[in-house]
Amino acid sequence: MAGPHSEFIPPARPIIGEAEIEAAVRVLRSGRVVQGPEVAAFEEEFGELVDGRHCVAVNSGTSALQLTLMALGFGPGDEVIVPSFSFAASGNAVRLVGAEPVFVDIEPGTFCVDPEAVAAAITPKTVGIMPVHLYGHPAAMDRIMAIAQQHGLAVVEDAAQAHGAALNGTPVGAFGTAGCFSFYPTKNMHSLEGGMITTGDAELARTLRLLRNQGMEQRYANEIVGANMRMTDVAAAIGRVQLRQLGEWTEQRRANAKFLDSAITGMITPPVADGAKHVYHQYTVRVTGNRDAAQARLTELGIGNAVYYPTPIHRLKPYLNADGQPGPWDLPETEKAAAEVVSLPVHPSLSQADLERIAEGANLAGGAR
Repeated sequence: MAGPHSEFIPPARPIIGEAEIEAAVRVLRSGRVVQGPEVAAFEEEFGELVDGRHCVAVNSGTSALQLTLMALGFGPGDEVIVPSFSFAASGNAVRLVGAEPVFVDIEPGTFCVDPEAVAAAITPKTVGIMPVHLYGHPAAMDRIMAIAQQHGLAVVEDAAQAHGAALNGTPVGAFGTAGCFSFYPTKNMHSLEGGMITTGDAELARTLRLLRNQGMEQRYANEIVGANMRMTDVAAAIGRVQLRQLGEWTEQRRANAKFLDSAITGMITPPVADGAKHVYHQYTVRVTGNRDAAQARLTELGIGNAVYYPTPIHRLKPYLNADGQPGPWDLPETEKAAAEVVSLPVHPSLSQADLERIAEGANLAGGAR
């Protein structure tokens, strides 16, 4: 077993190669650097990943969520059902448009929103559901879409971590009213920073294009009140290079996860639901003993690790009641996951020796006290 002085294995490693650098330089030399031909090409090419849906590129995954909720007309007095076990952006986007997130629990195996909890949370104020494909595992979209259709609700997929994930052959981002992806540097593919909205609704796509560009389709012919959330052509050019490699990287992540599944016995490895294609943005295990001690042991062994997310959204300061307490949320699986999860390296840059070190380290750390 490698000791504490072995080379550190980072929990994530953004890939920026010569092809990405050359693409960025090519755009900079062209002089067409914002909302130009590279963005249009990136949108068209990304559409192939989501069953040919319309794609609208923006400057971040959070902007993708916020603009989608704006385009759907959500605002004060509306409720959107959101899992609390997610990154804060899932709740923030709802609040940014003036609506209120209603937090619900997760399924313990997939870490994704529990459809039964979604159904139980619907009120006359509910206008939408935001399932999060957490860690790269698709949420139970077949059941969620049935609930949404029964109640006439919009579904906005938070697919920030799930590029290429699928359920029963349908890719995430192709189920709901819209899907929202992030291209932050540590995601399965990136554009340094950026986001993409996918939708099967041509009119919604047009509204999103207006909203990202000050409400204009033609310069100075503002049709609605909009924002500036455009993607640069530099980002799009990098994203296009990354997109071409996504399939290969995804299969490497899945192969890495398969090895870790077979070799880790000291922690609870992540199960995969029937029909789900997990793309392992994170390889997230559960530690049933002392998590702090387990993380300290992993770090001592030179194995990067992190907790996503130690504090559920409903316990974050902006979401507490006036008395500083969480709202009336009963989310036992969320609380349990937040106390137990640790994500281990799974990125495509890992060598077989790295994987063996990670597995051995996880087995040792699982017994740490």
